[in-house]
Amino acid sequence: MNPFRSLSEYQQFVYSLQQRHASVLHSTLTVARRGRGIATVVGELQFDQGYRLVVSEILTWDDGLLQIERYGYEVWRASDKLYWYDPQPHPNEPALASTHPHHKHVPPDIKHHRIPAPGMRFDDPNLPLLIEEIERQLADQ
Repeated sequence: MNPFRSLSEYQQFVYSLQQRHASVLHSTLTVARRGRGIATVVGELQFDQGYRLVVSEILTWDDGLLQIERYGYEVWRASDKLYWYDPQPHPNEPALASTHPHHKHVPPDIKHHRIPAPGMRFDDPNLPLLIEEIERQLADQ
């Protein structure tokens, strides 16, 4: 299934994450149409050991092509923000060029310490990659 053929298929993809990933204990993700050719995905996925993935996506579609226009993904453990992903361009940071504009904010200076984010995309779902990353962290605990 290509979840980007239609908003309906992407909704089905989002709403079935909990069934397809046993590590997801609870989901509050909602997909909402916001106008002609635009929708949002907001909410969070909850995991064991206090891990949470907070999701914000803006989707657009035209002529059967659905894509993520903008996103923000934050990973928390209890009340600690561990890292986040965003596509805010930083063209003057050569270290991020390989995945421009996608990057990950990591400690120690989480706001300013950015690393490349291979696998993050506008034309394919990012959520499976993020869930797998959290699953690896859970396995390492």
